[in-house]
Amino acid sequence: MRRLLIGLFALICLSGVSQNARKEIAQTPPKAGGVYYAYPVTESNNTDAPKGYTPFYISHYGRHGSRYLIADKDYSDVIDVMRQAHQAGTLSPLGEEVYGRLLLVWEEANGRGGELTPLGARQHHDIAQRMYRSFTPVFDKNARITAASTQVMRCAHSMFNFIEGLKELNPSLVIPKESSARNMIYLCHSEPPSWDFNDNKGRLPWQQEYDKWSASKVNPDRMMSSLFDDESYVTQYIYPDRLMWGLYWIAVDMQNMETDADFISLFTPDELYDLWEVINASFYIKNSSYPRSDGLNVDNAKNLLRNIVDTADQYIASGDHGATLRFGHDGNIVPLAALMRFTNCHGYAASLDDIANVWQAYNISPMGSNMQMVFFKNVKGDIIVKFMMNEQEIGLDMASDIYPFYHWNDARNYLMEAINTPSIQYCPKELRQ
Repeated sequence: MRRLLIGLFALICLSGVSQNARKEIAQTPPKAGGVYYAYPVTESNNTDAPKGYTPFYISHYGRHGSRYLIADKDYSDVIDVMRQAHQAGTLSPLGEEVYGRLLLVWEEANGRGGELTPLGARQHHDIAQRMYRSFTPVFDKNARITAASTQVMRCAHSMFNFIEGLKELNPSLVIPKESSARNMIYLCHSEPPSWDFNDNKGRLPWQQEYDKWSASKVNPDRMMSSLFDDESYVTQYIYPDRLMWGLYWIAVDMQNMETDADFISLFTPDELYDLWEVINASFYIKNSSYPRSDGLNVDNAKNLLRNIVDTADQYIASGDHGATLRFGHDGNIVPLAALMRFTNCHGYAASLDDIANVWQAYNISPMGSNMQMVFFKNVKGDIIVKFMMNEQEIGLDMASDIYPFYHWNDARNYLMEAINTPSIQYCPKELRQ
């Protein structure tokens, strides 16, 4: 009965997850950032292991921490538009205030496009220390720990701060680290068929539908009238959709910066939700279990999952203890969570209007998101594992009589099946294209 109830609970969570995204964003506006949502976890969720089991190995994959917008021009393009209007004397009092705030933001952001923010550094430092304190035996004497990041500096800096957090608690740890091309085959891998599907030139039917749908969600007239006094100036010199999007990105990324400036209040709750829904759908389509993708984007994570299983096997066979630390991007951890079919991380929706009901990026890959597999064993050598997403215990799409733990042999078979099965086969047949 317990096994049945656990399986039923997972199914209910998967099919009915967060029907209230609009309400969640209204209550917590920073969630409108989606993958720009600053890491919300300050305390890990840990159920005591069954009696006699001790943690000995952690397999980890972490997205880089909070960052600035991807390029300086994401700030400067908006500032230039507002500066020209300021010089022309066409900004409203609110517009002048917003322009002043933007200049303050630029003082911090200038020259740092795409780089880790101080908050991003703190996030990884603190995640590492919570990991150490929760699973201290993993880091005992002679622990074998490795760390590897993609070649992008914000990922390498996340790795450095994570390691610093560990070594502050145990200076004797020896942790070799690497950020090189040799690891990209599993840390940040994708295949050409997925590139073709994700092409943004509007050649494919799904893209044409998405472009029409997303355009209907962007309504900048109210905002333009609040920022500018001269309607004719807006008509002649402003691209309203482009400016609204530029302000949106700055607004949702402010939570990741040190400068205290608010832009989210420029948007009504409906405007904020609509823009989030557009971006959320795009990210789901291009990175997760969108039925029309035929599983191509989820399958990109198979090299990573194979590395996770193979490395765990090596630790188990050798009797070593320690951790494997990996650092990459949202575009890697999102398909990994979908491939592993974590509860609430791989919903299926073929209709653009349904995506927000089954999948929300802010729940899966905020800045600093991470997946941890924690392995335990007893004196008889029996091995169990639990899975954590953003330091919260999470279930697989299978039952367990020791939930939130799983017998490793069962979990390994499940993961190997996921590696060897085209991901689209897990999608309900009626939703496949």
